[in-house]
Amino acid sequence: MKPMSPFRIQGFLFSLCALGAAAFFALVGSQKGDFNGQSGLIILATLILLLGVPHGAFDTIFAYRLYDLRKPTDWMIFTMIYLLLAAVVVAVWWWAPMGFLILFLLISAAHFSGDPEEGTPHATRILYGGSVLLLPALFHSEEMAQLFGLLVGNEPALLLMPWIKLIAWLWLPCVVIGVILLAWSDWLGAIEIASVVLLSVAAPPLIAFTLFFCGMHSARHILRTIDYSGSLSRRLLALSALLPMIGVAMVSALAWWFLKGKSLDERLIQIVFVGLAALTVPHMALVERVRFSGWIKGAFQRP
Repeated sequence: MKPMSPFRIQGFLFSLCALGAAAFFALVGSQKGDFNGQSGLIILATLILLLGVPHGAFDTIFAYRLYDLRKPTDWMIFTMIYLLLAAVVVAVWWWAPMGFLILFLLISAAHFSGDPEEGTPHATRILYGGSVLLLPALFHSEEMAQLFGLLVGNEPALLLMPWIKLIAWLWLPCVVIGVILLAWSDWLGAIEIASVVLLSVAAPPLIAFTLFFCGMHSARHILRTIDYSGSLSRRLLALSALLPMIGVAMVSALAWWFLKGKSLDERLIQIVFVGLAALTVPHMALVERVRFSGWIKGAFQRP
């Protein structure tokens, strides 16, 4: 039997964790594992910041490969453009909350669709990418509305939730069909997608997202970055992520002070998810170009 790649091992381990969590919540109910209280929010937000956000810090590797950044002025221009794109997303959240929420769901689904291995049909990828964002609305719509309310305000959340729930009911049979069709050619890929679906349906929304974002999306991206970086040493990879993470920590601290008039729950949710949305836009501008090349080593290698 051909040995599994690191990506497959990671996917298999994630699937075991996700299926275990789905079984737990299906058996005992979500209230037994409610993490929507302040202590739960602190734990899950910390996990996202420590285990999920760092995968985006490797954007410096992609920028170095794609745009041949050599001089300090090159890096300054790149950093300014990166921050400008992020600032535009924050401005959308501030001035048009409903537009921000729709944008957040769309760009996140598109970005997550890059997780499955090459050869996965595009329709199945999109169904996978949207599952963790939409399917919790099936049986956890109140918790989802509460989280969206903390993020963008109650009015936009209440207006959108019925539509999200309707789309979720249409989404579920489509993704199940996608899993069945994929199983004929890639049984492990089908298990990965099925585990995300079951986790999203059974677990509370914030727990499902945290486990997915840290255990699947971030972990897989880090593995792909290591593979794509080629000859770069692990030490250089770690150092390349250090400054961006320091920057994220500083901006988070500034945002914490800026939002001091809001409740702890609001501050945590807004810093985490507005921050994720803001970073995802410039992150996608770099990573998607490499993804559509098939993650080919050296496809944009410096001469």
